[in-house]
Amino acid sequence: SLTYGTEAVIPAEIGMPTYRTAAIDVVNNDDELRLNLDLLEERRELAAVSEAKSKSKMMKYYNARVRGVAFKPGDFVYRINDASHAVAEALGNGAYKLRSTEGTALPKTWNVTNLKRCYL
Repeated sequence: SLTYGTEAVIPAEIGMPTYRTAAIDVVNNDDELRLNLDLLEERRELAAVSEAKSKSKMMKYYNARVRGVAFKPGDFVYRINDASHAVAEALGNGAYKLRSTEGTALPKTWNVTNLKRCYL
């Protein structure tokens, strides 16, 4: 089946007439192709609705199993590929200011995705 549901005709059928190629009514075939093109927009809308429903179902499944991570000031955390640090301040939306274990404040703000809890 080709684009818009049309059937392919192989070269052997072109040279030697078969029932499928001989029984085609060209005028009726053109009308049917136009009708298929008119219905194409409806099929696209149905596909978009189906896609939105599928995405919603996947999002619901993911959100039911995801665990939120929140740190409080004073908690020890690991930065990715670095030593442990303490949380100095929770800024909200997963953003944290850190300080080293010696007490010096780190200049950048860190997101929760770059931090792991350190159990000391």
